[in-house]
Amino acid sequence: MGRAPAARPNIVYVMADDHAAHAIGAYGSRINRTPHIDRLADGGMRLDACFCTNSLCSPSRATILTGTYSHVNGVTGLDTPFDARQPTFPALLRDAGYQTALIGKWHLGHGGIHDPRGFDTWTVLPDQGRYHDPEFLEPDGRMVVRPGYVTTVLTDLSLDWIRERDRSRPFLLMLTHKAPHRAWEPDERFAHLYDGTDIPEPPTLRDDYATRSSAALDARMRIDRDLNPEDLKALVPPGLTDDEELAWKYQRYIKDYLRCVASIDDELGRLLDLLDDEGLTEDTVVVYTSDQGFFLGDHGWYDKRFMYEESLRMPLLFRYPREMAPGSSSKAMVLNLDFAQTFLDYAGVSAPPRMQGRSLRPLLRGEPVRGWRSAMYYRYWMHRDSIHNVPAHLGVRTSDHKLVCYQTDVEPDGEEWELFDLVGDPFELHNRYAEPAAADLVRRLKARLAVLREEVGDVPESAAAAVADEPRTERSA
Repeated sequence: MGRAPAARPNIVYVMADDHAAHAIGAYGSRINRTPHIDRLADGGMRLDACFCTNSLCSPSRATILTGTYSHVNGVTGLDTPFDARQPTFPALLRDAGYQTALIGKWHLGHGGIHDPRGFDTWTVLPDQGRYHDPEFLEPDGRMVVRPGYVTTVLTDLSLDWIRERDRSRPFLLMLTHKAPHRAWEPDERFAHLYDGTDIPEPPTLRDDYATRSSAALDARMRIDRDLNPEDLKALVPPGLTDDEELAWKYQRYIKDYLRCVASIDDELGRLLDLLDDEGLTEDTVVVYTSDQGFFLGDHGWYDKRFMYEESLRMPLLFRYPREMAPGSSSKAMVLNLDFAQTFLDYAGVSAPPRMQGRSLRPLLRGEPVRGWRSAMYYRYWMHRDSIHNVPAHLGVRTSDHKLVCYQTDVEPDGEEWELFDLVGDPFELHNRYAEPAAADLVRRLKARLAVLREEVGDVPESAAAAVADEPRTERSA
């Protein structure tokens, strides 16, 4: 802190896929260590209340690129490809003289208007990509196989690009990992990590979903029932009780997940070392995040989608020595919606009016910001997809409470609701929606949800056309 800011810092954006904050040491993980990710926290700021607006890979990536909600950028689910002609922060940085590169997972469609734009260089995994000997789609349409483990291959490509960059201009590097996405295939280097060790189980592994809506009971993402042989990589031993089988499956799942995380952490260390060696650390904003959260046995689940905390919450670590106090943290409510405008702010580029977030730069400097948001709007669109069967839902989260409305198929416009006290019930086990004592709180939160929905322009479909070309910027909630 106190050092003169660089005119235009470099930006290195590293994003994992499905890396939950509670599997990072800096966030107090009980189940693993992440020393290199923690280096960012030690040298910069940890954001403790970062959330996604739609907990799914493609929608979150579109929101991060455009700074807009799903109903504005058009990517509401996995089956709605991205129109890359939209304004994105990489394209705006490139127009402003940055050299830009995208290396890794894209997952926003391929071909024509769906291929990455705004990058001087890109090489991306088709769809989900492979863990071993991954294929890459190149700008000329060729598919190239690069031997090795995907996390290492992506890092090698990124390091080469930094070494070969134009040193007269600032740069943006987006390194977007595949790991630790399902089916959690670890690198041979870490294949035996945690052998002979039992990973602690989450307190809600045996959740019975009592008091919750039917959505929690019906979801097909349960460790005890829905993991398949590809996920587990072994057959269930005979003779286990139901509870013993759940415990065995949890250990199989979580160890492979954490082995994939270990590779990301190790490779991030190589990237940070190169920035040191190249003399870039002082003048580079480094970010580590994930596209959303993930259930690590919480509520008995894997995957994401729900508005429950473990899915909603994203890790977000920033390091920029010229402006950030080392080892700092913030409890301000921030969204993946804010990333684009933050990066543009660092580059001195004005954000287009259609962007709906806010720059995090003042928060990252440790400055008080008047009128910062105190509530967020969430919407998940993929109603009961054939794999996970999670209903469409929307909701509002404040610092203290969460109100969620699920779409049901019982009758037209059918709804189920959940209300959680996040202070008294942090694991979200007790749905208070039907309690008479909560009636006034429900009314206030429903009113706040309606206001937020109108403010961001996610109006009912009958009126959507009226605002389609004029997305509204989120105001202080």
